[in-house]
Amino acid sequence: MENWFYHPSIWLALMCLTAYLLGSIPSSVWIGKHFYWKDVRDYGSGNAGATNTFRVLGKPAGTVVLLMDIFKGYFATSLVHFGHINPQWSYGVNQQVNIMLGLGFCAVIGHLLPIFAQFRGGKGIATLGGLLFALNYQIALIALSIFLITLFVTRFVSLGSILAGISIPMLFVRFFGAQMPEYRQPSVVWFTVMIAVLVVYTHRKNIVRLLQGNESKANLLPKHRRIQ
Repeated sequence: MENWFYHPSIWLALMCLTAYLLGSIPSSVWIGKHFYWKDVRDYGSGNAGATNTFRVLGKPAGTVVLLMDIFKGYFATSLVHFGHINPQWSYGVNQQVNIMLGLGFCAVIGHLLPIFAQFRGGKGIATLGGLLFALNYQIALIALSIFLITLFVTRFVSLGSILAGISIPMLFVRFFGAQMPEYRQPSVVWFTVMIAVLVVYTHRKNIVRLLQGNESKANLLPKHRRIQ
């Protein structure tokens, strides 16, 4: 029984399941129901993410949800370090990167399709950010800068998320791939491209609204300071 438990494939499966369950924590839904008596999915965009939480429940709740969604992606990706507990599992840099991507992806899927919230989740952007911070904080900070610059220039959260997501393959392969060969693995290239496609796909309705000029803008200033 002990040898069965320590089998690498069993250990990996357990970590993937744990990562999915971490991603499935519906922070916006739980906070909305327990503290505001609202299900954020019934208001605003109907999305169970941080952006809609800011819109429906306000900044305090939105900030907590945002941080929780980032941290669950970070901790899920960091589960790779528990693999060292397994005495039969020894892996190199390339394999570790692949495992981290897999664990982070499980967390993002958990956020999109949370088992604890009837599989109605958010868009996974904050959880994806946590994955990036666990894997390479420099790439995460650059992607975050792209998001923030776009947000402050256009006030569109969706556009900032889309541009940041699209930048991820280029950041991994083009800018950091020369110094870190593990980022030029076919698996990493395909994964980052898939993430970019996923970000665009989950924002398809936002893209339509952007093209039609109907997308909602974020209120970046307090009401008494907004320029009329």
